[in-house]
Amino acid sequence: NPRNLVGLIIGAAVVFLFSGLAINAVSRAAGAVVVEVRKQFIEHPGIMKGTEKPDYGRVVDICTRDSLRELVTPGLLAVMAPIAVGFGLGVGPLGAYLAGAIGTGTLMAVFLSNSGGAWDNAKKMVEDGHHGGKNSDAHAATIVGDTVGDPFKDTAGPAINPLIKVMNLVGLLITPAIVSLALGGSQTISTAIGIGATLVIIAALIRNRRQATSILN
Repeated sequence: NPRNLVGLIIGAAVVFLFSGLAINAVSRAAGAVVVEVRKQFIEHPGIMKGTEKPDYGRVVDICTRDSLRELVTPGLLAVMAPIAVGFGLGVGPLGAYLAGAIGTGTLMAVFLSNSGGAWDNAKKMVEDGHHGGKNSDAHAATIVGDTVGDPFKDTAGPAINPLIKVMNLVGLLITPAIVSLALGGSQTISTAIGIGATLVIIAALIRNRRQATSILN
């Protein structure tokens, strides 16, 4: 059944989309923190001199608020993608979707965790005096690697585990409904549910993109 292959490919692709959303979320939150820190340095010069204390609460508020807001799109993706595939394509493609997500997700999680850890430890090794030590070209390169490695090993990699769990749980919960609609000849209703879930995902991705654009501007 070619639909099974389609479900498999979608399941594998969702892992990469989810990882990209997680990494972009970290990038935007870090950028907001940098803007806030620079603003406080300008408004309160005494921070650098030690005569004034920075407002830590505003930075903590940015991290808390952004973490909750950025969780919306990946969360909707994890819940709605199995619904879209299951009701839109059927039970077989749903099983193939979960298989693709598990297979790709397992390898992707290992890759993200190991590569991110390697980049992070490379910077520590250079700072210990190897390859020229601090303020060298090697140190500048490892800083770039560590900037990418932190969201790899601390955010995207560990987050794939709950992604797989959520998608498997949603798949198990919706399977009886998919089968009952298929046996009852209600293919139109099933397709409508699948299209509706797909539209929710598209709307969430558009909203996420607009947020990213507004922050950059």
